[in-house]
Amino acid sequence: MRTVRNQFAVVCLSLLLTSCATVSQLVRLQPPAFAVEPGRASELRLLGPSAERPLGGAAVRIWSRVSNPNALSLTLTNVEGDLLLGGARAAGVNLPLGLPLRANQDTVIPIDVTIDFSQVPALADAALKFLTERKVDYRLDGKFGVDAGPLGRPTFGPTTLLQGQLDVRR
Repeated sequence: MRTVRNQFAVVCLSLLLTSCATVSQLVRLQPPAFAVEPGRASELRLLGPSAERPLGGAAVRIWSRVSNPNALSLTLTNVEGDLLLGGARAAGVNLPLGLPLRANQDTVIPIDVTIDFSQVPALADAALKFLTERKVDYRLDGKFGVDAGPLGRPTFGPTTLLQGQLDVRR
């Protein structure tokens, strides 16, 4: 009798473990999607020379809508990559985050980056162009990570996360 119970327990445990593996294989985590928030203008503000930035610089704010297409909530843990202005690399982006993304919902966030023109001499010359045209094309290329709880901490990318035009402010 005891042997029959033990065999039954082993069979039940095997079925349970097999079904859990099947469920986890069926749950395919989709990456969150980034899009420019249409209701808010992304902008570039020129910063004058200072002791910290002898050639001046720029502050960039890009409003982004992050969509979670999954049926479970996630946490956006980081975004890292490169910000390009007018096709030239302007700054590295490394944003540690802890942004909760609810299941099947969107969240709007600002992505703020500061550019030091002394670190990127090619952009110091382009600053004059920014002043006259009042618009500049940008692209944010990179990767991002999420905390998906029991499904792990995957990283997505590299990819183009965002692209559009910045309004230049003085």
